[in-house]
Amino acid sequence: MTIAEVFEGYDAVGLGRLIAEREITPAELVDEALRRVELLNPRLNALNFVDAERARAAAAGVTPTSPLSGVPFVLKDLAVEWEGFPVTNGSRYFKDYVASGSWTLAERLRDGGLIPLGKSNVPEGGWAGTTEPAFHGPTVNPWDPSRIPGGSSGGSSVAVASRMVPIADASDGGGSIRIPASINGVVGLKPSRGRVTFGPTLTDFWYGSACFLCVSRSVRDTAAYLDIVAGAEPGEPYALPSPDVPYGEVYAQEPGRLRIGVITSGPDGAPPDEDVAAAVGQAAGLCRDLGHDVDGVDVRFSIELLGHVFCRIGAVSAAATHAFAAGAVGHEVTPEDVEPVTWEMIRLGRSITGPEHYVDVELMRGLARDYVRQQREFDVVLAPVLPESAPETGFLDMQNQDLETYNDRMTRGAVFTAPVNLSGQPAITLPIGTTADGRPVGVQFIGRMGAEDTLLRLAATLERAAPWADRRPPVTREMGL
Repeated sequence: MTIAEVFEGYDAVGLGRLIAEREITPAELVDEALRRVELLNPRLNALNFVDAERARAAAAGVTPTSPLSGVPFVLKDLAVEWEGFPVTNGSRYFKDYVASGSWTLAERLRDGGLIPLGKSNVPEGGWAGTTEPAFHGPTVNPWDPSRIPGGSSGGSSVAVASRMVPIADASDGGGSIRIPASINGVVGLKPSRGRVTFGPTLTDFWYGSACFLCVSRSVRDTAAYLDIVAGAEPGEPYALPSPDVPYGEVYAQEPGRLRIGVITSGPDGAPPDEDVAAAVGQAAGLCRDLGHDVDGVDVRFSIELLGHVFCRIGAVSAAATHAFAAGAVGHEVTPEDVEPVTWEMIRLGRSITGPEHYVDVELMRGLARDYVRQQREFDVVLAPVLPESAPETGFLDMQNQDLETYNDRMTRGAVFTAPVNLSGQPAITLPIGTTADGRPVGVQFIGRMGAEDTLLRLAATLERAAPWADRRPPVTREMGL
């Protein structure tokens, strides 16, 4: 097999195994990944920064220490700092910022032997379910350019779906792993609150609503990545105990007979579109065929309350983040530095008083508690990811919409994902369904707090029952890949 055929035919763990067995080298994989980036990225704009020299130097020094050692990947250009890489957060305001140190997460990835090629594109500040920033330009959906690529991990998801890289860094504050994973046909696990540290720079991120992991081609890739990055530092507010058995072993075990609840309508009773409903029905049928107990469940809450707390807490975070960054950037943020929606978020955040913010956090906690209470009789809950398979591009335009309209659209697109961030539960998106015209439609499985092991075992059985590894977006065939 040629290196191109190997790159195409193996997931990240498979490539790592070939490296460990000395059948291929990290240098060959990096060169092939860079070739694919050169071919595809001008069309898809999934990466906004590439450092080929650094990647090749890293490949030359790889010593296998994990199942992913020597595997090329991309870093999401949002928040996470890896010394020497830019962190623009999709914004003109941070255009000259370069990390002077590394997060613990980045150090674990480096120690695990993954090789960063560069940075993946993101919406400004991550505040979008799409990836269409004014600063770096929009990322293109490889399945249908007229549809959004999802966000905020849109660049990472497009890079994996189009086979530029087998795995990519991602993060999720309201659906930002699961939404683009669904749209692009890749696997996306949002881990439990407290599973992966933000140290040493941060101790908390949106009160535990935001978390970091990856998007990948396979369940075992996600399990292997989680083994590399999981673990809290002493004294953290949401620390979870480490599992007794590595996730890279757990995923291959049978999940046992599970009680699975199925959500088929939104929190206001509105059904999702036909393609999404069909994907959920297909996944429920697969679970029944695998011997699980499957029943419907209605989970209700106020969409208006979700939007209220999500927007206001996000606004306070935006105001605080930009205030904190002013010293490193060199000046206070101005309207000319950011997109209109971001500026309005900053202004709103500055206007919210301490007592008002306290009440918002209490409302968020109450919504999350009630959300979990409605699912308590089930081991796992199956739900849509999006109310519709993928909106058209421009639907979440941060340039030309007032804040109220924008946040209402974003909230209604995240009614199935954002509550899981507030509750802190783990959830995994699997590319089980397709639209009538062949685009991917993912579904999500929501677990109990700390139960990533259950989700990974269930996901692996579904992957075997309904494989997705050979699905490729049209753009790869058009480019001769």
